[in-house]
Amino acid sequence: MGAALLSAVAVATFAAQAAPTHGKAAGQAGKQQKREPAAVNQPKPLPPRPPYTAAEAAVAAIPGMPGARFWADSTDDFVKALPGKPGPWLTLSSGGSDGAFGAGLLNGLSASGKRPDYAVVTGVSTGALIAPFVFAGLHYDDALRDAFTKITAADVFEIGGTPESFLDTWPLKDLIAKQVTPALIADIAVQYRAGRRLFIVTTDLDSERSVVWNMGAIAAHGGEQSIKLFRTVLLASSSIPGAFPPVLIDVEANGKHFSEMHVDGGVGGQFFVAPAALMAATSDYRLPATALYVLVDSGLQPDFQVVERSTAQILAQSVGLAVKVDTRLMLDRAYLVAKRSGISFNVASIPPSFNAPSRGAFDPRYMKALFEAGYDLGKSSNPFDTVPPPYPGAPELSSPNPEKTGANK
Repeated sequence: MGAALLSAVAVATFAAQAAPTHGKAAGQAGKQQKREPAAVNQPKPLPPRPPYTAAEAAVAAIPGMPGARFWADSTDDFVKALPGKPGPWLTLSSGGSDGAFGAGLLNGLSASGKRPDYAVVTGVSTGALIAPFVFAGLHYDDALRDAFTKITAADVFEIGGTPESFLDTWPLKDLIAKQVTPALIADIAVQYRAGRRLFIVTTDLDSERSVVWNMGAIAAHGGEQSIKLFRTVLLASSSIPGAFPPVLIDVEANGKHFSEMHVDGGVGGQFFVAPAALMAATSDYRLPATALYVLVDSGLQPDFQVVERSTAQILAQSVGLAVKVDTRLMLDRAYLVAKRSGISFNVASIPPSFNAPSRGAFDPRYMKALFEAGYDLGKSSNPFDTVPPPYPGAPELSSPNPEKTGANK
């Protein structure tokens, strides 16, 4: 899994910085003598954050930009933000570098002439980085392909911690600024005015609530504030807590200005269709859509591996398993909601047959292979399944493979 892999990288980096050196220092550590980290590895402490209250958080808004966002658990605000006319919906999941699969599938759909203009597009984490290109139109397919096939780990993060994370993501911030151009944002504004909706999800750590950002409304506002906020939201939605620094977003409530702390949208769920209350089995809410498409940027099958006795490997395997379980549960709920709404349910995820090896975080060869696998599926006669992937039974036995495949990390 992308998130699990990056968490492993982060923890491994931290462990390497904190571990005792060989020789004399290691011997001293064995005698329970503390070894102070080198000063170069100690990030400068950050100033304390100005306090604010839960009541202020509840009504906080982006100054001068009404309608820019709403709480993901607010059913009234969600309904108000939806387009006036029904159409197909597309929801894009988390997945890190495995987003190359979704980028490829959407390019394949375009090539086959089967990709509709989705009335609503939602994105979480890596899905948030895919969504703007999809929403803006088919003429951004090349940019979407390049975004997931022409990058390396160096374009996403820098080894070396900050006071808030194990890695620094200034490269990702710069990459988003290059790829999410003013022209792209202007085209998104055009689609918003035409009645379509683009929603990106982040997680507000202070309030422990997910936030849905109405990216079309932000784009339509225009000006430098619009461009800056648009890019900031994308960075926040893909900021894995602990691995990547959180993103502070300036807001205002009752005349008071303060900053909220936002992290990866996947913390609150691997994808977003509607508020949890409307997705519940006890709800009678019907999605105002003509079809629901869910694109899962990960593999969902169990992946056997003898886990090394290290913090990084234990964390990676555990997070990967938890994400798979969460994704399957959410797919079941999305399927039931689609059936209740009388619309078709369509889902695609990385096929179990995909076995290209990943040689590290954001390995270009792995991502290109995954893009091609998605592209071929998108061009095929049946890109989507109409029911969630079956739950696995006993794993298939095969000869030991010392190199774990990237799709199941």
